[in-house]
Amino acid sequence: MPKMITGKKTQQYSTEFKVKAVELSHQAHRSVKSVAEALDIHPFMLSRWRKEYREGKFAMKRVKKAPADAKKKIQEQDEVARLKRRISELQEENDILKKFQRFLAEERRKRSGSSGNTDGNTA
Repeated sequence: MPKMITGKKTQQYSTEFKVKAVELSHQAHRSVKSVAEALDIHPFMLSRWRKEYREGKFAMKRVKKAPADAKKKIQEQDEVARLKRRISELQEENDILKKFQRFLAEERRKRSGSSGNTDGNTA
């Protein structure tokens, strides 16, 4: 009887790719999850590669070139994160300005209400 072939075909990644992925994940403003998403790999796999890298299992020099598609995705993620931070800052500034505007309007109402009746005795 012929052998049954089951299971998934596993992707084999080059050592170069693994090292570059680890180096990208070590940058301060990038998380393991975001790098893994950009490279279309599971975050646990990247974490395992990071451990192997620390242990010196990747016996090669640092690689300078990242996969173009992954590099583009990471740049886009960085830009989106930067824009989200800027939107948050602007919303906060807008809220502060609205509160200040309400405060000024309330102060004007208080002043106009108390100084409106100056001749209390007309008799």
